[in-house]
Amino acid sequence: MPYRRLPNTDQSRIRAINTALEQYRSENIPGQVVNLRTKNDAEAFLPGFENAHHEYLHSLEKQKGASKKYYMQMRMARLYLSHFIQVLNFGVIRNEIKKEAKKLYGLDPDNYTVPDLSTEGSILSWGEQIINGEKQRISSGGSPIYNPAIAKVSVHYEIYRDTCISQKIFQKNTNRYLEQITAMRKECDAIILDIWNQVEEYFKNVPEEKRRELCEQYGVRYYLRKNEKEASEEDESDD
Repeated sequence: MPYRRLPNTDQSRIRAINTALEQYRSENIPGQVVNLRTKNDAEAFLPGFENAHHEYLHSLEKQKGASKKYYMQMRMARLYLSHFIQVLNFGVIRNEIKKEAKKLYGLDPDNYTVPDLSTEGSILSWGEQIINGEKQRISSGGSPIYNPAIAKVSVHYEIYRDTCISQKIFQKNTNRYLEQITAMRKECDAIILDIWNQVEEYFKNVPEEKRRELCEQYGVRYYLRKNEKEASEEDESDD
């Protein structure tokens, strides 16, 4: 026997309430199937839920768009930092830069590998150290490193740093809207359940097939169990 199941997405929740309200308004004598109090509760609740759902989806879409920019800027910042450190190490190897100068950048004078730059935190931390280190070395009379120049590294570092701040704002907004709509789902499901119970109670004496059809007009959703689906498919194949 088919069983009913409450909506499991916000869009389907909205659709369920809208369907019931539309059917209520189309009745010859409104209030017979779903009582006036429940209808008023649904009408009062729905706009706020729809708005919260819209704001969440809108914020999520903006966050996704910002994420593309975030990862592109992350790649560029990592590329320029890595390249600069490699050029610095080559300068030390060629004795163009004193080995001890690497300490200004927070680098081990005897280690010629590029530090781990795989995370946001590592890029921001190393970026600041490398930029400050180059400025200190130049102010002490050292020759600037070119290709890439520290000014170019700084540009991409600052762009990425600003992008990180923006991304966190987008994430915070999205989480706030998600918390808001999550808190409303319990009330939404209670309204839908109340409507469906009243609908099924009103049509309880109608033959099963017709009863399901009438209930579905109010948004009640019925599903076949797995064994019932298989039996139904076998019957169709026999036909």
